[in-house]
Amino acid sequence: MTDSVSAWHRLAGTSVLLDGFHALKHAVRFGAETPVAVAVDRAATLALTDELAPDIRDTLDALLTEVPETTYRSLVPRPHPTAVAALALRPSREANLRRLAHTPRTAPVVVLDNPRNLGNAGAVIRLAAGFGATGVVTTGTLDPWHPTVVRGGAGLHFATAVERLSVAEIPPGPLFALDPEGDDIRGLKLPDDAVLAFGSERSGLSADLRARADHLLALPMRPQVSSYNLATSVAMTLYHWSATGGTIN
Repeated sequence: MTDSVSAWHRLAGTSVLLDGFHALKHAVRFGAETPVAVAVDRAATLALTDELAPDIRDTLDALLTEVPETTYRSLVPRPHPTAVAALALRPSREANLRRLAHTPRTAPVVVLDNPRNLGNAGAVIRLAAGFGATGVVTTGTLDPWHPTVVRGGAGLHFATAVERLSVAEIPPGPLFALDPEGDDIRGLKLPDDAVLAFGSERSGLSADLRARADHLLALPMRPQVSSYNLATSVAMTLYHWSATGGTIN
């Protein structure tokens, strides 16, 4: 236990916090390098693994160290109900940028233009991973690898390429920006190499991104309803892509 706690303190400042069993489960499934993981009840965590993720049982059996609850609470900013936490090495930015820029793509890139809410960003990353999107790019000041975003994404940052870029650095491809004044999305088939851009929860698309867009698209919405939640908008758009020919890998 002492070695694991020492390793945690040594690595915490430069690693990604995996907060809870599901974040650890997804990170391990998608190849994250996790040098240390702790649990208040190791046997209970392995039993949960047998129930929900038997494919990674051997990996967690070798990785998990049991620690007292007081020690666990000292390691995390907000205890998770599963009382499990781990540290993972962040994927190479250079590798993520190559993945985002590579063409032809088999699935879209999602762009969140100056998002404000950490939980929303995490939910979008979880959605993008579920649909097999090539990656999620944020512009603006929000850090897409913030612990709250990783918690909201349930560790699925490791299943897709997640990076913060400027509008000028957005990956190549036809850029479809969601906007209430755009054309109805139901009349268009989205290509696999699309870049799908969504404005901030409060102010919508920035002028820079709007100027960069090749197409403005609107989601169907009942009159007098002002907007959808950001993650809902992304889900509807990715579903439309998949339902009109896109393949979820």
